[in-house]
Amino acid sequence: MSIHREVSVPLFSYGTLQQPDVQLATFGRLLEGRPDVLTGFTLAPLAITDPEVVAISGAAIHTIASWTGDPADLISGVVFSVTPTELDAADSYEVSAARIEVRLASGNKAFVYVSTDARPIIPYYPPA
Repeated sequence: MSIHREVSVPLFSYGTLQQPDVQLATFGRLLEGRPDVLTGFTLAPLAITDPEVVAISGAAIHTIASWTGDPADLISGVVFSVTPTELDAADSYEVSAARIEVRLASGNKAFVYVSTDARPIIPYYPPA
């Protein structure tokens, strides 16, 4: 008998995906993660117009990572291991953002949601 293990995908969160209520509504479970830092981005306010996202998060204003390219700009957050199905669920929740793959300060790659107005060329890997 073989044991099937679903592949995990790294997802960096700096905002509402860290909230327990959002995790339960989006993934059906609480996530465990490890701290990391996103370089070359700053946080900007983002008005949320999707009523379902506002209901889940409890806020009509979220923050969004906006690319600057400046290595001095840092966003602290958490890297979660999610399944590809859970990543699809996060895509449905993050309706006002683009998902890209980045290299974090740790050197590890992860997916992250960023501003659709100022996203870098995908994927974005700052110099190590």
